[in-house]
Amino acid sequence: MGVSVIGTYHTKVGRLDDSLYELLVKAGKGALEDAGVEAKDIGGIWVGNYSGGGFNNQEHLAPYALEIDPELRFIPAVRVENACASGSAAIEGAKNAIESGEVDFALVIGVEKMTSLDTKGVTKTLAMASFWPEEGAKGVTFPGLFAEYAKGYKDRYGFSDEELRTMLAKVAAKNHTNAAANPLAQRPWKCSYEDILNLPDEKNPVIAAPLRLYDCSLVSDGAAALVLTTTERARKLKDKVVEISALVHTTDYLALKKRSNSEFEAGKRAIHRAYEMAGITVDDLDFAEVHDCFTIAEILAYEAMGLAPDGKGWTLLDDGIVEVGGKLPVNPSGGLKAKGHPVGATGASMAVLAARQLLGDAIGHQVSGAEIGLTFNIGGSAASNYALVFKRVK
Repeated sequence: MGVSVIGTYHTKVGRLDDSLYELLVKAGKGALEDAGVEAKDIGGIWVGNYSGGGFNNQEHLAPYALEIDPELRFIPAVRVENACASGSAAIEGAKNAIESGEVDFALVIGVEKMTSLDTKGVTKTLAMASFWPEEGAKGVTFPGLFAEYAKGYKDRYGFSDEELRTMLAKVAAKNHTNAAANPLAQRPWKCSYEDILNLPDEKNPVIAAPLRLYDCSLVSDGAAALVLTTTERARKLKDKVVEISALVHTTDYLALKKRSNSEFEAGKRAIHRAYEMAGITVDDLDFAEVHDCFTIAEILAYEAMGLAPDGKGWTLLDDGIVEVGGKLPVNPSGGLKAKGHPVGATGASMAVLAARQLLGDAIGHQVSGAEIGLTFNIGGSAASNYALVFKRVK
């Protein structure tokens, strides 16, 4: 049984005046309206949210979704948490319920309000997604964890400090420039990688060597939502239908020290299993939205996708393959790096972006003739991994 997207909504991303509650309701209402589905027909609500408690003192969040419409009262609603992959985990739960026949229509909402805390507070709250006893409790931050990936990649393949810094700046420049076409993006900036390399240290300081400020995703508020149903039902309701042709979830050890620091091993397994499930190869993809929480993560994602051999992901930037207009545009939205990264919303955001691309109604750059897209969403330091393949089927 296929599951398809029949409604989407995406808020602006950034430092927003909206509360956590307002963002949740706004996204849910918008998706229902876009789907043309009555609230009374929704069989369940899945809310992806990483840390409403840490950021907003609100752990028990899902029941607030009933404020979207009085007709939702008494239907099941659950908050789903899997760090930065909470949105994809919510999609997984909704998809499973539809495939089992438990519900006919599901509402998925991803939401996070991060800017209620100062930098120190955000850093600590995010660190709770690490292995706390050995990482967060000892002062290891997420920039620090992904700095380990950058160092591991550099050491494994023998790059100089300058070579690494240049390839990371090319990722950042691509995504900031892509975000300039996205009206919802937090940090649009048409720039070259030289512009980033030439920033003075006070504007691009080292956050966790070798990662600098412009290697890091943004502290963001935002929400995205989808309405899902069976593909058979979607075809009857909509002129254009986007199907989730594969959703694969893999998990690795929580502690980074127990995993490779130069590749996304579990991510690679998830992506290639998703290709098999969808009956495609990487060559069939028309675009991808991948988890560039830090610039090194996008390069590792290229290699996990099979776009380039291990250690050669950086060459795709030089060849223009991952640019808008290239063979396989990656993060045409601007990605987490420049669109923004409201962590619990990110997986749902990626799904909305993918669906809108395939409907020919992209948020930002429209990839001409797009029929198949991939989203790759990770939680923590890539302990949780989700690969989803979306296809336009009507």
